Amino acid sequence: MSAPAPSPLATVVADPAHAPARQDEVLTDAALAFIAALHRRFTPRRDELLARRAERRAEIARTGTLDFLPRTAAVREDPDWRVAPAPAALNDRRVEITGPTDRKMTINALNSGARVWLADFEDASSPTWENVVGGQLNLIDAYERRIDFTSEQGKSYALKPADELATVVMRPRGWHLDERHLTVDGRPVPGALVDFGLYFFHNARRLIDLGKGPYFYLPKTESHLEARLWNDVFVFAQDHLGIPQGSVRATVLIETITAAYEMEEILYELREHASGLNAGRWDYLFSIVKNFRDGGAKFVLPDRNAVTMTAPFMRAYTELLVRTCHKRGAHAIGGMAAFIPSRKDPEVNEVAFQKVKADKDREANDGFDGSWVAHPDLVPVARASFDAVLGDRPHQKDRLREDVHVRAEELIAVDSLEAKPTYEGLRNAVQVGTRYIEAWLRGLGAVAIFNLMEDAATAEISRSQIWQWINAGVVFDNGRKATAELVREVAAEELAAVRAETGPDGFAAGRWEEAHDLLLKVALDEDYADFLTLPAYELLG
Repeated sequence: MSAPAPSPLATVVADPAHAPARQDEVLTDAALAFIAALHRRFTPRRDELLARRAERRAEIARTGTLDFLPRTAAVREDPDWRVAPAPAALNDRRVEITGPTDRKMTINALNSGARVWLADFEDASSPTWENVVGGQLNLIDAYERRIDFTSEQGKSYALKPADELATVVMRPRGWHLDERHLTVDGRPVPGALVDFGLYFFHNARRLIDLGKGPYFYLPKTESHLEARLWNDVFVFAQDHLGIPQGSVRATVLIETITAAYEMEEILYELREHASGLNAGRWDYLFSIVKNFRDGGAKFVLPDRNAVTMTAPFMRAYTELLVRTCHKRGAHAIGGMAAFIPSRKDPEVNEVAFQKVKADKDREANDGFDGSWVAHPDLVPVARASFDAVLGDRPHQKDRLREDVHVRAEELIAVDSLEAKPTYEGLRNAVQVGTRYIEAWLRGLGAVAIFNLMEDAATAEISRSQIWQWINAGVVFDNGRKATAELVREVAAEELAAVRAETGPDGFAAGRWEEAHDLLLKVALDEDYADFLTLPAYELLG
C-alpha cells in the first residue's frame, strides 16, 4: 500500500481544548496552505544555511579573524547600484518604537508619536502559541480599527486617527527557531516562515489598500546568502498571492559580527525590497562573544554597560553602517534607548533622559536617519535630536560619509577598550539573566528590569559574558577569579534575594528555579549553546 499523499496544509499541533481565542481566524485553510508552500520551498535552504553558520564559526575559531569577502568585491566596488526608493510610509523614520504585539502595546505603540513601530515577534516576544496567534490577531484588528483594551485598573485604550498612527514594520523570528505548533510533512515549520507567512497572507493586500505595505525587520542575519533567501521568500510570496512585486520592504538588523562584513552584499541581495540597515547592540556584542569565545584575552569584553557605542570597535561598526546605507540609498537606523521612566524618582529620569539625548544627538550628527526607543516617553527626546539635524528633511541620505574608511581589523578590535570585567558586572549579569529568563518562561518577552527594557538579546549577552569570563580565567577587581563555583554562589544569592523580594507565594507562583537552572546551564556548560532560547523553548508552555 502506498503512503498517503502529504497534506497540502500545515498541520496544527496544539491542544484544541486550550487553543488561543479566535485561532481559526488566523489559521484558515488558505493560510495554512501558504505556510506549507513556504516551508516546502524554503526550509531545505534554511537548513543548509544554518549548517553553513556552523562551518563559518569553525573557520573563525581556526583563524581568529574575519575579513571582507574577496569573492564579492565586485559588488562593493560597483558604484552604480542602489536599493529601491523608499515608499512614502517609510521615507521619514526619525523615531521608531519597539515592542511586542500584545494588545495594550499594539495600541500604545501605534499611538506613541513615533514614525515607525517595530512590531516584534522575536526578541521582545516569548513565543508561546498564545503570543504567536494573538500577536497576529492584534495586528489584523489594528488595521481593521476594531482594537481596544481596558486595563485591570479600568483605564481604556483606543487608536488615534489613522494619520497619527505609526507605520508598522514587523519582525519575525530568526532562522534558527522552529515553531513546534505547526508542522509540514512531519517537520516543524521555521518560526520565521510562520510569522512572516501569517502576517503577509492576512495583511499584505490590506496594508496596500491603506496606502502602506508589508514591511519587515529581518533579525540575526549572518550572511548575504541568508538575505538572498529572504529575498526569494519575498518574490515567491508576492507572486503566490498576487501582490505587486516590490511591495515588500525589509530593514536588516546588522546584529551579528559576520553580517557587519557583508553590509553592502546584504543590501545588494535585497535591493528591490531593501529599506535600510539597523545597528543593534546587545545581539551584536553577543555575536562577537559567540564567534570569538575561544580567541583569548584580546576578545574578552568588559561589563556590558561599559561597552558604549563610543567604543572604538563600535564606532567603526556604526560609521561603516551609515556610509554603506547612504552610498546605496538606504536608511541607516540607530540603536535602542532602553530606559523605562521611573514613576517614583524624577531625578533618575532626568539623568537618564540626558543620557538618551546625548546618545541620540550623537547618532543624528553621525548621519543616522532615525533611531529606536523602548518607551513612548522617550519618543519626544529622540525626535528632538533628529529634528535638530534633519529639520524638515525626511532623512539625510545625501550625507555620504565618504570620510569613513573602516579596516577589517577595526571591527573586531575589542582590546581597544580600557574597561575590564568587574565583580559587580558578573552579579548584574546573573541578576538580569535570571530575572529575564523567568519572565520569558511565563510568556513575557519584553521585561522592565532595573529601569531598563530588556529582551532576549540582553539575556544572551549576560550569559555569554559569564561563559567567556570563566573560560578566559578573568580575575575581577575584587581579586576573585571567574569560576563556575563563583557563579553558582552569586546565582544562589540572587535566588535568595528574589525569594525575599517576592515573598513565599510570589516566588512559588513564578518559575524562578527553572530560570536559575537554565541560566547556569547556558552559562556554565562546556559546549556553548548557540542560542539560549533553544533550550528555553523546550520549557515554554
